[in-house]
Amino acid sequence: MTDITLKSPFLREAKARGMIFQCTDFEALDELMLAGPITAYIGFDPTADSLHVGNAMSIMMLRLLQKHGHNPIALIGGGTAKIGDPSFRDEARSLMTDETITHNLAGLRASLGQFLNFDDDKCRLVNNADWLDKLSYIGLLQDVGVQFSVSRMLSFESVKQRLDREQGLTFLEFNYSILQAFDFRELHRRHGAILQMGGSDQWGNIVSGIDLARRTDGARLFGLTTPLVTTSSGAKMGKSANGAVWVRKERRPVFDYWQFWRNTEDADVSRFLKMFTDLPVEECERLGALAGAEINEAKKILATEATAICHGREAAEEAAETARKVFEQGSVQAALPEVTLASGLPAEGMPAFKLFAEAGLAASGGEARRLIRGGGARLNDVVIKDENQIITSADLTDGALKLSSGKKKHILVRVG
Repeated sequence: MTDITLKSPFLREAKARGMIFQCTDFEALDELMLAGPITAYIGFDPTADSLHVGNAMSIMMLRLLQKHGHNPIALIGGGTAKIGDPSFRDEARSLMTDETITHNLAGLRASLGQFLNFDDDKCRLVNNADWLDKLSYIGLLQDVGVQFSVSRMLSFESVKQRLDREQGLTFLEFNYSILQAFDFRELHRRHGAILQMGGSDQWGNIVSGIDLARRTDGARLFGLTTPLVTTSSGAKMGKSANGAVWVRKERRPVFDYWQFWRNTEDADVSRFLKMFTDLPVEECERLGALAGAEINEAKKILATEATAICHGREAAEEAAETARKVFEQGSVQAALPEVTLASGLPAEGMPAFKLFAEAGLAASGGEARRLIRGGGARLNDVVIKDENQIITSADLTDGALKLSSGKKKHILVRVG
């Protein structure tokens, strides 16, 4: 990012939090944002019925816009979902049915509502199916297709990477950039949006929208991208040993969400506090500079603050208290996520590997055996050393077993 002095509170804070990667014209956008509220948007395609931590940077940008009095638009892609964004993907997405899209859209609305205040008239939730579903193919070609250069589209890095792979790029996917550009122009016409934001992989699509509006409407629009967020060890943000870190509690229990942030690597604490909490930048830096055992307290604050944004303060503090009971007091009675063993616990007991597989802490018996052999499985806070150890009713406490898979997953198993 160019080292310039920014004046508008939104850009200044976003820069201080490390949330800006690239912008089409920093100085001009800065002046506009300083002069008064602007309207900006970010798009989210309904590829699942929940957003995940990998989307958190984009959501926090909209949240920061709202904080500074601007007009954020969360655009949900009910139309573009019928194609799928090919940007930097190894292969094409599977096409979704209308029923799946409708189901996922409801989940996206719920996810975004956890972070943004749509009761504020300045904050909008918009679906691009409202205009894309009404387009005629010939009309789109005449209006928009004529404005696009195929050779320029082929120069986009996201397109070149797909063309270099064996599967290539379908014509259906090739149209995605055109529709996203159409979205930007449409949001400018309908709601006065002048800024599109998104991840760094969206740069080519964003610039296409800016060019389209300039050519057809003489409008001056702007683009801003956020950096790709990875952990210090190189892992992609939003992934865990158990898959995507979903923001909806129906997909990932609140305690597990809290625990994801608690397991942040030491080197990432300051950065993640700035990006994913509302704490002042100076406080984030102070906490991130702690060393030794004190950094664990900073991680707890990160976990609680990030969870409070997503699930509410009360749920976040309850998760923090649960963690304290589990890890500091060893209490099996803490309010851990619970599962019920469908088959029950036989009178003769059950081998440990089978119990872990049936409880969902391993995808198969073989995976459960490997987990136990690696020392990553615990029963009532005691490491299981033998994968064939027989678990019986004598191991129950109040009709439950506390099972742990490493430090990342802790559940109570009810067996009747």
